[in-house]
Parts: sequence; structure tokens; C-alpha cells
Amino acid sequence: MSKYGLTVHPEKTRLVRFEPPQADDSETEERDSPEPKTFDFLGFTHYWGRSQRGVWVVKRKTANSRLKRALAALSEWCRKNLHAPIKEQHQKLTEKLRGHYGYYGIIGNFFSLQEYREGARRIWRRKLSRRRRDGDVTWAEFLRMEKHYSLPRAHVVHGLRSRVAKS
Repeated sequence: MSKYGLTVHPEKTRLVRFEPPQADDSETEERDSPEPKTFDFLGFTHYWGRSQRGVWVVKRKTANSRLKRALAALSEWCRKNLHAPIKEQHQKLTEKLRGHYGYYGIIGNFFSLQEYREGARRIWRRKLSRRRRDGDVTWAEFLRMEKHYSLPRAHVVHGLRSRVAKS
């Protein structure tokens, strides 16, 4: 880092003790422990979980703050483009969802991707309702419209895996 004149910011940098849980840990010890069981990095919450084979692995999911921020940005975009034709809105929303899936679409994060897609659907329906004078777009109307303008389904793009080395 010094080669490029970079330094570590002391307020933004810390060491985090991040070890797989031990089988002999009791619940009282976990509550009294000052070390976090998770940490956020690059938009993901990293935590320990068991694989399908029962081995401890580091799992990742979209950090709650990033999911909220992404949905807020999507809502703001829909508000600003309220009167654009539905075809254009659909095209841009599709691009935004694919971009989100491209970054956050890793193994173990499918439920967060689904949550983002469902949030996008709710936001879009609510914003389309603002265009009408005669009441909200009902879910039945929205589902009929979605047959032609469906948003891409959540899917995993990257096969990123992490395993704990046996000592």
C-alpha cells in the first residue's frame, strides 16, 4: 500500500475475530462475547453457517443497509420516471435488476435477491398507482400487466464458495 501512497483509515479499519462457532459454546457465552458473529464487507454480511455436509462455511448475504439503500434508490428512480411509458420503465427496471443480480448473485444469497425483486415489484405497482386518478393499481391488474412486462426472476450468477481448512 505504501508503494502507492495509500494508508489505512484508523476509524474505518479494525480487526474482527471471525472463527467458526465451537460445539461446546453455550448460549450464555455467546451473549457475553464481545466479538461479532457477523461482519459487513463489500455490501455483504458474512456469517458462519453449516453446509449441506455439516461443515462450517462462511456464508454471505446482502447487507441489510445495502438492500434498503438499493430499494430506496429504485423507488426514487420510479418516482422521477413516473410518466415514462411502461415499456421504457420495464426495460430500465429489468436492467437495474440484472445489474443487482450481477453483483449480489452469489451462492447462498438467493433469498436476498428474491427480496429485492419482490421489493421492486411492490415499488413499481405503487408508483404506477400514482399515475391514476381512479384509485390504485390492484394486484390483479398488476399481475395481468406483468404477463407482458415481467421482471427477471432472481438467480445466482456467481458460484463463489468458501470452506474452512481443517487444521
